[in-house]
Amino acid sequence: MATYWDPFQEMDRLFASIVGNVRQSGAPPMDLFRTGDHYVLSMDLPGVDPGTIDVSVEDRTLTVRAERTQRSGDDAQWLVRERPTGTFARQLTLGRGLALDQVSASYADGVLSLTIPVSEEARPRRIEVAHAAGGTAVGRRADERQAIEA
Repeated sequence: MATYWDPFQEMDRLFASIVGNVRQSGAPPMDLFRTGDHYVLSMDLPGVDPGTIDVSVEDRTLTVRAERTQRSGDDAQWLVRERPTGTFARQLTLGRGLALDQVSASYADGVLSLTIPVSEEARPRRIEVAHAAGGTAVGRRADERQAIEA
């Protein structure tokens, strides 16, 4: 029979409870970046049944919730049990200027990917500057220029 003994396991558990390690809390790690006119959020959810993944947006709060169930029965004799089970949730407060009604999600190879487009109003755009022909001052009428010159 194989046994697993880690002399530092108890010290790691104590340190994590004092410091509040995110990895020990079971919060899934994520990446968030902007490319072009949308944001991409990638969250690691290995071993999660895709049917348990719930993505919702309420006001400006994005919530991702998923569940990982225990693989073996209650009669199992665990030698090492480091993978967390249960319900996991992560919330983000989103800024203004996002098209929250157009968020899309996909799940492949244990990674949940969300695409959050920037709204049309918040996208950068070029504003054309109009100018008068013949070198006249912008914003002054011809009769005002004559009064100033006289």
